Amino acid sequence: MSYLNLSKAELEKEREVLLKQYENYKSKGLSLNMARGKPSPEQLDLSQAMLDSVKSTDSCISSDGTDCRNYGGFDGIVEVKEMFSNIFDTESENVFVGGNSSLNMMFDTISCFMTAPIYEDTLPWHDVKDRKFLCPVPGYDRHFGVTGYFGFEMIPVPLNEDGPDMDIVEKLVSEDDSIKGIWCVPKYSNPTGITYSDEVVKRFAALKPAAKDFRIMWDNAYAVHDVTDTPDTLLSIVDECKKTGNEDLPILFASTSKITFAGAGVAALAASPLNMKVLKKRLEFATIGYDKVNMLRHSKFFGNYEGLLNHMQKHKEILAPKFKTVADKLNEDLTDAGIAEWTNPNGGYFVSVNVYKGTAKRVVELCKEAGVVLTGAGATYPEGNDPNEENIRIAPSFPTVEELSLAMDIFCVCTKLACLEVLV
Repeated sequence: MSYLNLSKAELEKEREVLLKQYENYKSKGLSLNMARGKPSPEQLDLSQAMLDSVKSTDSCISSDGTDCRNYGGFDGIVEVKEMFSNIFDTESENVFVGGNSSLNMMFDTISCFMTAPIYEDTLPWHDVKDRKFLCPVPGYDRHFGVTGYFGFEMIPVPLNEDGPDMDIVEKLVSEDDSIKGIWCVPKYSNPTGITYSDEVVKRFAALKPAAKDFRIMWDNAYAVHDVTDTPDTLLSIVDECKKTGNEDLPILFASTSKITFAGAGVAALAASPLNMKVLKKRLEFATIGYDKVNMLRHSKFFGNYEGLLNHMQKHKEILAPKFKTVADKLNEDLTDAGIAEWTNPNGGYFVSVNVYKGTAKRVVELCKEAGVVLTGAGATYPEGNDPNEENIRIAPSFPTVEELSLAMDIFCVCTKLACLEVLV
């Protein structure tokens, strides 16, 4: 029965039962960390053979004859540019391959536009008074950290089941030229796991911003990260922007950080010729070139884009039981209580849970005391300000299924206890 329909006496009795369970969990001295979406050791092992793919002099030469041990190849080797062009749905000449971190490339992109005007008749963003950035919420805390670092006022935009609330986005960007961009995780969004609908992508492509230099930061981090047999599909923002004449609007990002090695993957961005010209002008002073040997390792390991997709099936076999464990535990332990809602995504790395309003921090605190570390409450909102204090991000990837099952038992008990503290 729903907690909201119980009498005070019934609630107190339920709380006594849960407190005994909770104290039992605390006595186990557990140490389970689910704070970040880290690949498990088993997932990392899938790519171990990649380290042996470049051994001899001959194996260090890319398909166009570039010796990957030497200088040159400023924007990446051709094989990896082609692989990412399939992820981005664009031509390989529009792809720039960087280091191991797409977040680093996003930071550098914002940093570039802070000091270099995108157009001759626009100001560097640093010189824009009261500059703003749109932030779909709940969203990725590190995105918000980047624009917060550069002094943007971050405007939350509700994230619906089909993507950001486009009525709000269209109104804001058409009326305020100090709004310079929006963060987007369009497929299996972090943390909700939703994928933008075709209509939402088309409305993004048809935006008419008041700021000529408004940019869509399209972080397609989970483009190939399916965990069910009914994966989501995402319409190509590049193709849609070509149709509307808005080719300069999006800048796309992705990496292999959750495909091969989290600390030694390959990242890339895709952009229109105009955007790419501005970005390259900055980067050519920052680096002679990124790690081409690591790019070549990836190319030889996968062979091609199809090989990458086949590799992702192995990740799916590891991750699917973990996502099922989370869903089963939430359904079994919290459905009847009627005090929480959660997502059941077809891919990505996270499950988003909305606990009883005003209790998210307490749930995280109780979990930590019982040995389960979660992402901090509020992290999915700019500056940590969740107005309802209800959203918590669950990251199932790193623990074993057994550890995850126990962690979710603890999470559900803590969710109920935090709610009962308020209701009683």
